[in-house]
Amino acid sequence: MGIRGAFILLVGLLSGGCATVAGEGESGFNAKVLAAVRQMPAGGGYDGSDATKNLLPGACELRGGTVRVQANLAKPSFCSGATYLVLLKALESDSEALLPVMDHQDGHGVFGRWNSNGPGSAKLVADLRAGRNFTSWDEARPGDFLKIWWTDAIGGRERGHLVVYLGHDAKTVRFWSSNQPGGYGMKSVPIADCRRVLFTRITRPEKFAAAKRLPEIDPWLARMLREDFTWNEVAAKCRVAE
Repeated sequence: MGIRGAFILLVGLLSGGCATVAGEGESGFNAKVLAAVRQMPAGGGYDGSDATKNLLPGACELRGGTVRVQANLAKPSFCSGATYLVLLKALESDSEALLPVMDHQDGHGVFGRWNSNGPGSAKLVADLRAGRNFTSWDEARPGDFLKIWWTDAIGGRERGHLVVYLGHDAKTVRFWSSNQPGGYGMKSVPIADCRRVLFTRITRPEKFAAAKRLPEIDPWLARMLREDFTWNEVAAKCRVAE
């Protein structure tokens, strides 16, 4: 997507409209993800502490047969929590298994998988057969989820960011997430700063209904908090298309 197309998309998001880019129109679940982004609050500050993580259960509830999100109750915020709220908004699911709980541990339950170091969101989608994971910038479309690694480390020593991809040009990638220091909002960073990227596109959201049948713990993701892993391990576990 070129600079002009990305600008049209960003203006649409900021204004609450449904701007599209020629050849890359909003469609399917990606459109619902972008609509959910438009409904999210702005700002609120960034904080990755356990106390901030424990704000999420109070921002989500099963009401009227649908998981409802009040993201204003989850401020300050952090990247995986912010993107998970967008996911819940887009899914409009009736599954209690998707709700965050107090002191949710990495690799435990649905949110604990999404919140894990490494490819937590990609592994969840792969295990549910709910979409595809890939690394090609050329294939990326607005509304994909994107994990960025700022260093070569994966797992316990990694530095990364989980975002909703909005677009890129030759030098810059644009995304929405909870970003340091301001919290909820859009941001652009140099592509050169991204040591590794992993895009996740949800194409079969109905597969999230099977989340309640996942094992309570994903031991591989739980180990991500303490151990280091290779990209080859990630690619195999998450069925990544290079």
